[in-house]
Amino acid sequence: MIEIIGWTSSIILLLTLIKQVHKQWAEGTGEGISKWLFAGQVCASIGFTIYSYLVGNWVFTVTNGILTINNFIGLYLSFYFKRKTGQDRDR
Repeated sequence: MIEIIGWTSSIILLLTLIKQVHKQWAEGTGEGISKWLFAGQVCASIGFTIYSYLVGNWVFTVTNGILTINNFIGLYLSFYFKRKTGQDRDR
């Protein structure tokens, strides 16, 4: 039962964040999205992935590993679209 709660929460979190990155990609804009948000999330996700692995928590290891990939994609899209449209005022 405890693992079901963890995996369900993981799926909900991943779906919401993946949806945000998909929306950013589909709209072709980085407007309203801070590149620092994704940069911070990348750093935190890498740290949490390593920590989760070291303590043997597979729910969080998998979740944070996927979040790391998602955040790298979001960071890339943020830079790409802001540079493409000249919106890069978020320093």
